Parts: sequence; C-alpha cells; structure tokens
Amino acid sequence: MELLHVLRIFLRRWWLIAIPTLIAAAVTLPALFNRAPTAGGGFSTLINYSAAQSLEAIPRTEGDYQDIWLSSELTVNAFTDWVRGSRFKDEIGAALSETAGAEAYDPALLGISADNERSVGRIYLSYPDADLLALIAAAAIDVLQTRSQDYFAQLGGTPADVTILDQSPITAVPPPITDRFSPFLRIGLGLVAGIGLALLAHYLDPAVRRREDIESVGLVVLGSIPRR
Repeated sequence: MELLHVLRIFLRRWWLIAIPTLIAAAVTLPALFNRAPTAGGGFSTLINYSAAQSLEAIPRTEGDYQDIWLSSELTVNAFTDWVRGSRFKDEIGAALSETAGAEAYDPALLGISADNERSVGRIYLSYPDADLLALIAAAAIDVLQTRSQDYFAQLGGTPADVTILDQSPITAVPPPITDRFSPFLRIGLGLVAGIGLALLAHYLDPAVRRREDIESVGLVVLGSIPRR
C-alpha cells in the first residue's frame, strides 16, 4: 500500500519530475552526440625495444652468452627508470627543438609511462595531437639510441645498442570512463532532483484528495462520495 501511495504521488506530479530531467538532457545530450572521437583521450602509441651495452665500449675478458643476456636485462631495467623520469622528457624536448613542425609541442601535455619484461622494454606515449605524437615518438627513439651514455657511466661513454622491435600505429584513446558516463550521471541527477521536487510539493500541499490522506492523520472516514 505504501508503494502504491508513493507511485500515486509521482504520477500526480510527473511534470515536476520531468522538468529537471529534460533540462539536464537538453544541456548534456548535444555535447554527447557532437563529441569528437578523441575528446578527452588524445592519441597514443607503444614502442617496444631491446637494449644492451656495446661490447666494444667495455671489452670483457670473461663471460658467456648468459652474461650478455643478463647485461641486456639490466640495461633495459635501467632504461625503464630513465624513461619514467623528467630528464627523458627534457631530452625529447631538446630533440624536437631541432625538428621542423614541432613548434607547437607542449611538454606538459605529453604522457610517458614505461615498463619492461626482462630484456624487452615498453614505452607508452600519449599526446593530444596525432601529428605531433609521431614526431615525439621519433624523437624518443632518437634519445634512446643516442643519449643513454650521458646518464649511465657503466656504458663507457658509448650509447647502448638499442633496437626498436616494433611501434604500434598512432591511435585515438577513448575518453576516460568518468567522462563517458558523466552525461548520464547529470541526467540521473536531474531525475533525482525532480523526484525530490515532487516529494516536497506533496509534503507542502494542504489539499486532501484521497481517503488515505485523511486516515494518515488519524481521522476516521465515515463515508465517501463516489467520483461517478
């Protein structure tokens, strides 16, 4: 019976529920349908590489192939930490300063993350502009292959041998999940606000419309006149 009573309240004042919901939908849905495919996400690419010390830089009198593989793994581990730091981003900016078409590059918009699986390193790059991201990726590869000796003395003053295994195509990154669902959350808030208005209007309404309204305040109904 209580559920039926609440349902009657909502049906009687459905327009109070509809108004905030429709306003929220009118404000939100055009932006949702007209959104560019990359809004909020930008573009990204993945670079896989391997790296090892140059054997000519530090000649070794001992060691076998296992030693070489262990050296490669340690080199990639060190490179992963280097890529995550701010100095690697600075080196990319320096390389881009000599590249035509990179005048609009903004280092604050560049996202860099890295990890590795033993002797294979991975670099994830993201940027709002696809063309600039292509230049950034090329600059990052150049930094990997030519600047490492400035940061790792154990390389003997010679850049590590870096081989690019593959680079994924530059693709659009979908917007964050919070951005994708935020329009529906706004519409939901409009619906909640409308329900609140309907309940408030019912609470403030002094009119008596049904037998249950009288009985709810403790009065006894002796009789009623049918609507028809």
